Amino acid sequence: MKKNIVLLALFVISNLIAQQRPKLVVGIVVDQMKMEYLYRFSDDFSANGFNRLMNNGYTFQNMHYNYMPTYTAPGHASIYTGTTPATHGIVSNEWFSRSLGKETYCTDDASVKTVGDGTAEEGAMSPKNLQSTTITDEVRMATNFTGKVIGMSLKDRGAILPAGHFANWAFWYSKTGAFISSTFYGEKLPEWVTQFNNEKHYMSYLNKGWDLYKPISAYNESLADNNPYEGKLYNSAAPVFPYDLKSMYEKNDAGVLRATPFGNDFLAEFAMKAIEKEELGKDNITDFLTVSFSSTDYVGHIIGPRSIELQDTYLRLDQTIADFLIYLDKTVGKDNYLLFLTADHAGAENVNYLKDNKYNVRSVPPRDIRANLKDFSIKTFGEDLVLNYSSFNLYFDKDIIKNKGLELNKVNEAFKTYLMTQDYVKRVYTEEEILHPSPSDYYLNFITKGYDVTQNGDLIILDKPGYIEYSGTGTSHGTTYTYDTHVPAIFYGWHIKKGESYDKKAITEIAPTIAQKIKVTFPNGTEAKVMQEILDEK
Repeated sequence: MKKNIVLLALFVISNLIAQQRPKLVVGIVVDQMKMEYLYRFSDDFSANGFNRLMNNGYTFQNMHYNYMPTYTAPGHASIYTGTTPATHGIVSNEWFSRSLGKETYCTDDASVKTVGDGTAEEGAMSPKNLQSTTITDEVRMATNFTGKVIGMSLKDRGAILPAGHFANWAFWYSKTGAFISSTFYGEKLPEWVTQFNNEKHYMSYLNKGWDLYKPISAYNESLADNNPYEGKLYNSAAPVFPYDLKSMYEKNDAGVLRATPFGNDFLAEFAMKAIEKEELGKDNITDFLTVSFSSTDYVGHIIGPRSIELQDTYLRLDQTIADFLIYLDKTVGKDNYLLFLTADHAGAENVNYLKDNKYNVRSVPPRDIRANLKDFSIKTFGEDLVLNYSSFNLYFDKDIIKNKGLELNKVNEAFKTYLMTQDYVKRVYTEEEILHPSPSDYYLNFITKGYDVTQNGDLIILDKPGYIEYSGTGTSHGTTYTYDTHVPAIFYGWHIKKGESYDKKAITEIAPTIAQKIKVTFPNGTEAKVMQEILDEK
């Protein structure tokens, strides 16, 4: 009798412990997704994808990024660390590092090698540049490294940064059509990944090409199929359906899949295979899967936010998410997984589209900015003092300045005065202003949170609203304005009540909220501000 009581007590205790955490946490990031897309395309979505998440989960309608630049790498890092680039150190996708004196890519690591069928440079990647822990790191430590963490994306940065420092694996897509990794994670790909790669599933998508998912009448939220604001996909004759993807592949490589909705489908296939083969969510020890859908970003950049191609990409992604949710229900169990969906940044309207509708804005190609800065420097100081301009950062060559006997503060002031005469510039900030921000300067606080003194420039430029440092077709992102900062944030599944909030929230609240929800330590760089709505279960 006593033995039975003890066994019953142990059973009850183990179940209570298990209930404190879900079996699986799934983080979904949709690259370059504006919150507005969930409104604009809602009538054409199915009941089982985005609408299922919004109708049965908790939606934050007013989620924003709280720093600049709003790019992919800092976006993923900020979601999962719960802090901003000033703390986690991923200040852009690539940047000129002041301390190193050279260009740095966010996940570059020369000490590791490619694992799998990819080029040498594609796999020399790791999270070593990420200075803070992630929520995925904290799950690994909370489970004594028995809970699995796997990250995946078409982009290396979209896989590596969310997975953190302690991940079992991160996988990303190679232009060979295979998912690869690096020796940071292991010396050899798992057998199931090799098998998946050998099956060459990507070819089935390329062979069938890209045509409309629904009748043309469903795309009345978009502009005409061929319009002057769209770029051409891999040198196609015109940006119109149908697209011959096989021909594009034969002239390029398997990387063409990225700029089609089928890149998302292929990644979802891979994610479901990972859940099956790695047995994610099969026991009571919490696992974490991070999935970043990148095709939306490629299509947005190349073809644009008002294109039929982009709408078609989201309609197909809606079905992909519906299928993925059904798979999770069957394999992990409907009440056993906690899922969140957000984006790494949003995106601007095409500048020429705005201009043609009488908004006085324009595109400003970065090469023109660099050329004009050089010209001003030579005319003013007799020499080019600009070491680098990228990601709104202006770096000066301190050696030349010293050798010419110039004072840096006077150089700063001269360039600042010049830049303020340019029609696209709203503000210019010096390092001193950034490190001692005025609470009344709303946009300066964004810049301060995105600024790492060891890596960023001497001056930071804030463009005026609507201007883009980009070409004339497609779109881009990166600024402090709401068209770049406003993204979806939906929580769904394990212990998540149904509801919505219109209070303004910051993207850096996601990771600490999950930490509190599943009872693990906060990521070490976070300010630990949480969303109470997700912690309340009634």
